[in-house]
Amino acid sequence: MFQFKLPDPGEGLTEAEITQWLVSEGDEVRVNDVLVEIETAKSLVELPSPVSGTVRRLLVAVGDSVDVGAPIIEIDDGEPETEPEPEAQNLVGSGPLPEPTNRRRPPAAPPAAAPVAEAPGPITTAVGKVLAKPLVRRLARDLGVKLASVHPTGPNGTVSKEDVEAAAGIAHAAADDVLGHTERIHGVRKATALNVAASVAKHVHVTEFNTIDITATKDLVARLKTRREFKDLHVSPLLLHAKAVCLALARHPELNATWDGEAGQIVYHDEVNLGIAAATPRGLLVPVIKGADKMNLVELCRAINELVVTAREGRLMPADYSGGTFSITNVGVFGIDTGTPIINGDESAILAMGAIKRRPWVIGSGDDEQIVPRWVTTLAVSFDHQLIDGEQGSLFLDDVSTVLSEPELALLF
Repeated sequence: MFQFKLPDPGEGLTEAEITQWLVSEGDEVRVNDVLVEIETAKSLVELPSPVSGTVRRLLVAVGDSVDVGAPIIEIDDGEPETEPEPEAQNLVGSGPLPEPTNRRRPPAAPPAAAPVAEAPGPITTAVGKVLAKPLVRRLARDLGVKLASVHPTGPNGTVSKEDVEAAAGIAHAAADDVLGHTERIHGVRKATALNVAASVAKHVHVTEFNTIDITATKDLVARLKTRREFKDLHVSPLLLHAKAVCLALARHPELNATWDGEAGQIVYHDEVNLGIAAATPRGLLVPVIKGADKMNLVELCRAINELVVTAREGRLMPADYSGGTFSITNVGVFGIDTGTPIINGDESAILAMGAIKRRPWVIGSGDDEQIVPRWVTTLAVSFDHQLIDGEQGSLFLDDVSTVLSEPELALLF
């Protein structure tokens, strides 16, 4: 009997969730037949069978999280079942019983009197301290509740948070009346929460904004769509934003760098590995286009197309997420003017694209000044102030704005 254990997905992760069994108990399987689909924090992965045989038992239900190394399925491969290794014998209490001795037993103690029934109280330590977690103690202090007077319901006689709240007269009936439901945090949602929390703790975020006339970029996108080079490709403003970022990073390499505080150094990257934040049915994913700055516009368009499709279909692999040096997020697709993006991972900056809207815009000067309707958007760049000062961040954003406002000036970059 072969017991298949959850392998290490190779992402530095310790668990995965069973999303779909592709076999049932009693099915015949061959080597490399796909057994199960699992979801890690970063990808969906299909696991093939390493043996041929008959599926005897599915050991984990769909939706359960499993630790790496835990058995998930048993397959009868014709091999004898492996006997579990014998447990190591204890040094104390094992072996034959000792011979009885003639030593006289001490007289039995008289039975103790039956204890008088008392109202249960909190368990205390040897020094008389009530058993309760520090947070519970703090809550009791804040609510003016004496722990010694609280009836404990926690494990081993400990006072719980609910015990303290009950003693303080805090009712939960109102909360119970609120309609709603709970949902377990797992997969991409869990990874996103951990990553953004880690980013806020690691980076010193600064966000700058710039509102620009992007009419020329809109016109250029329309012209590119008619070019045979872009046949069968989806051309969007994202493409020109990505190109503008790559051009600007060449002039401001400090935004394409990593702050290594432990080593006391800044790591400048030789190429731009551009992360593109993508909203997928699984959640927010940020796949990476390696060497985006080395690509021409057609190559960059094709790379973005392929990456977005792959992300939405859930076929991204761990390597697709790794090695990012700068990211773009597009909140404009949701009709939002802009946002304050959170820096991704070990990167040092991120650009947010805002919605492109028709707005009044002042053009010309002096007697020629007039207000005309133009396509306008607001860009936002967040950067780590530990290695990027305000001047560097501002000049980078100004260069991106210049390329998008007047794309022909990209020839000067």
